[in-house]
Amino acid sequence: MTHSFHPVHSPKLEPELLQPWYNCREYSPSPRLESHVASFWTMGFRPVPDKLGHRVIPDGCVDIVVNLLSPFSRKAAYVVGLTTQSEVLQFSEARSLFGIRIYSESARSILKIPPSALKGERIYLEDVLGLKGMYWVEEILAAKTISDILTVAEHHLVQMLAGSDIAIPPLVYQSMQIIYDHKGNLSVTNLANQVHCSERQLRRVFNQELGLSPKEMLGIVRFQSTLQEFHQGGYSSLVDLSLKYGYYDESHFTNTFRHYYGKSFKALIRKR
Repeated sequence: MTHSFHPVHSPKLEPELLQPWYNCREYSPSPRLESHVASFWTMGFRPVPDKLGHRVIPDGCVDIVVNLLSPFSRKAAYVVGLTTQSEVLQFSEARSLFGIRIYSESARSILKIPPSALKGERIYLEDVLGLKGMYWVEEILAAKTISDILTVAEHHLVQMLAGSDIAIPPLVYQSMQIIYDHKGNLSVTNLANQVHCSERQLRRVFNQELGLSPKEMLGIVRFQSTLQEFHQGGYSSLVDLSLKYGYYDESHFTNTFRHYYGKSFKALIRKR
């Protein structure tokens, strides 16, 4: 089943940053994984004086990241939980990374732990999946091409999902589908009414499972939805875009965008 939410990241929005010293690519999952995996991605970075680092922005997803330059499988892969604000990573050494971007509602089924356990931390994959995780990383590190890496990753993910009997709490799953369907453009009160529970109960379940409040997740999905429309060129003006996604006014949109992206929307427009 095709997922309705497709987060966008800075390399797609600022292609002028992609240089010989910095390269990012995304790869779509196969149909059997597209309801669980937002994308596979690679990032290559070679430190150059006075150049920008790698910008990470909130996307409502959990990532498995593998250091392809690691000589050993131990400590070569880690899991990153949900983020709530932008961060620019500065590297002092060259990096070659492979990542798996997993929708928050599918993370528990794959990793056997809720995203809330990852909040604010990077946990080594072997500490999450044990020896199975180490063997998986060994196969990825031994792969010769990105096509081989993708084949290995797909195979293990399909196996893990097939053998999983762990599911996200129904209330969170149902809420996330509504959030995606509305592109984040609804209130917590409206969301609670649609899933027939109190706002207090909704906050409690979201914090327990995702480590985020419903309001924060709504904000991230709404932000990402505006990025998607901007990337596709489907907006006519900043005012129209902010009103379409339920921001109070242009100032509200501008402040929210800067918080999640780390720079202003107007600065992004000037580069288009």
